Amino acid sequence: MTGHLKDRLVVITGASSGLGEAIAYKVAESGGHLILLARRTERLKQIADQIQSTYNVSCVVEYLDIRNLHSVEATFERILREHDRIDVLVNNAGVGVFRSFEDASLEEMEEMFEVNVYGLMACTKYVLPYMLKQKSGHIINIASQAGKMGTPKSSIYAASKHAVLGFTNSLRMEVADYGVYVTAVNPGPIETPFFETADTSGKYVKNVRKWMLQPDEVADKVVRLMLTKKRELNLPWWMEFGSIIYRLMPTVFEQLAKKGFNQK
Repeated sequence: MTGHLKDRLVVITGASSGLGEAIAYKVAESGGHLILLARRTERLKQIADQIQSTYNVSCVVEYLDIRNLHSVEATFERILREHDRIDVLVNNAGVGVFRSFEDASLEEMEEMFEVNVYGLMACTKYVLPYMLKQKSGHIINIASQAGKMGTPKSSIYAASKHAVLGFTNSLRMEVADYGVYVTAVNPGPIETPFFETADTSGKYVKNVRKWMLQPDEVADKVVRLMLTKKRELNLPWWMEFGSIIYRLMPTVFEQLAKKGFNQK
């Protein structure tokens, strides 16, 4: 599908590393123009320079503190003032801390919901009216398999991703008749800097490294579904299969998977 995003404009939050950065390169490879958003603008500029020197596309960098809703409003007002349209919004920014609920702080709880839920919803809020007006567009929310199946030491993170999935599914139905697509991407653990914060002990990464997804692999699948009517992307397939069994037989599954659940 190389070239299917030619002359389309794609906005990516949390684009300074990990999955967001990988998606940016794949979009450029497919001919799409980019607006990259994050707090680390110096890192964004390095990525933008690399993209523009390799691919014949434009790549704009904007500072965004997604926890600050006033910053979100100002950033998207500026973007929409300077660009005629946004074809795809990838709500990729996210944060997690793997800690028992008892040990987690209120500050960590606040940060996870401000970034994973409120920030994501705010970005969508400012882009959606323009997509509805142009009768086209695609909102892609990077959720998680944790939004389908909670595990120990991720109660707050899982709650935030459950919220993302609930929002995504409801929004999809609200805009279904207006030419706007809404997709949830639910990956398992991806080998990115996310775990530098989420798993400071390194125990979880050590235990699951052999099963971790690679960001390029996930990014390729995300870009391939852009501007298609895809409801969900679930990776890896066996983890999605597990979440289906979990929903059908939660008590039995929790008992059988107890050891695996406690990898953190």
